[in-house]
Amino acid sequence: MAVSGFVFRADPAPSRRAHLSLILAAVLPALLLAACADRLSLDNYNKLQVGQSYDEVKQIIGDPARCDEAIGVRNCVWGDEQHGISASFVGGKVLLLSANKLK
Repeated sequence: MAVSGFVFRADPAPSRRAHLSLILAAVLPALLLAACADRLSLDNYNKLQVGQSYDEVKQIIGDPARCDEAIGVRNCVWGDEQHGISASFVGGKVLLLSANKLK
């Protein structure tokens, strides 16, 4: 297509960098999810105990998906409500633990 003496051409194939970026964008989240899922097991849940610190729990099952805090109680969830682990912390120590559909 010519406009005022300029010729515009679309690159028929994306650059290697763009192609690699697309692959990483698709694969990386799946790998991260798989890595997190490996830690959300019944074996790891059984390693958790009332009285453990937040950092001790993170060493066993990794970073939580989310934490909420109210009235001095920190509630954290690893995974989600359908498949995962929940823990309530008071003073930085586990007070309550629960799990759902772990293998």
